Amino acid sequence: MSSQSLNLYDEMKFAQDSQEDGYVITAYDDNSVSINGKKFSQSLVVASTRLHENWAIADIERLTSSHIELVLSFQPELIIIGTGNSLVFPAVETYSDIIGHGIGVDFMDTGAACRTYNILMSEGRDVVAGLIL
Repeated sequence: MSSQSLNLYDEMKFAQDSQEDGYVITAYDDNSVSINGKKFSQSLVVASTRLHENWAIADIERLTSSHIELVLSFQPELIIIGTGNSLVFPAVETYSDIIGHGIGVDFMDTGAACRTYNILMSEGRDVVAGLIL
């Protein structure tokens, strides 16, 4: 995020109807994500019914097929990868397994990934977000 947008989104908080809605991102900032009110400072993978709290990646440049395999194990229809504070596209070879499974994938900065995940999940979409912190 630029320093200008950092001031605007120092910490973004979301409203949540109830814990029964599944795993909802309730807040995020440059160094953490809160899911259902619990704060996480490490990269994670989240879907409406499942949460992997320690996705062993800290930099999109180090994305490997084993990171992708974990995300694919959620069996989503759509995958969002939050690449950190700025948008970075990894080499296509790195995520070609996703494409090979016929699953949609989109890369965006982690803040945008948090917002997009919540919107798609609220629409009942089978979305998984891999969020790099």
